[in-house]
Amino acid sequence: MYDPSAVFYMNKIVTGYEAADVIDISIPPAENVRRVAKAKRISVSDVTVVVLNRPRHAQLLKELREAGARIRLIQDGDVAAAIEAARPGTGIDLLMGIGGTPEGVITAAAMTCLGGIIQGQLHPKDDQEREAAIAAGHDLSRVLSTRDLVNSEDVFLSATGITDGELLKGIRLTPYGAISHSIVMRGESKTVRIIETEHNTRG
Repeated sequence: MYDPSAVFYMNKIVTGYEAADVIDISIPPAENVRRVAKAKRISVSDVTVVVLNRPRHAQLLKELREAGARIRLIQDGDVAAAIEAARPGTGIDLLMGIGGTPEGVITAAAMTCLGGIIQGQLHPKDDQEREAAIAAGHDLSRVLSTRDLVNSEDVFLSATGITDGELLKGIRLTPYGAISHSIVMRGESKTVRIIETEHNTRG
């Protein structure tokens, strides 16, 4: 598994299996939108891209709007958004932009289970981090693939909702305890389980 400690941020692009063979993080965002639209046999105006709502994404958002894509801004949680981009029927087609490198590794684990794809490039936040990354042997121009980030099919990923989100419901208190909603994925079997669990705290 990739060690994300040298550089905290990573530029990412994520999509599901339908467009996994056509995206390329090194080309303009508008071209990726067009490629995904063609692969999914939908119009560009029907492609929905999730982007973290950060000032650093001003240029990305400008290019996506000019391309005619739909944009969904999120405040946090790009792992959940990446999973949505890779699962059919969610209304999300792509995730783009700069987020945490550790989250990129977790996303790669999810893509291994879902058959989707992540491409990433390390994005140092300043000159000091850039120099540290180079000293650690990282090639900052390298495009990291799903397999570069997680190099095995022997992967499990699980998450439980604490507050309500697009992917999972949050904890619900009941007279006898609580109800939780979780997602569990396995790489080797390519299975996804959505689990509702009742927690009885009344003995």
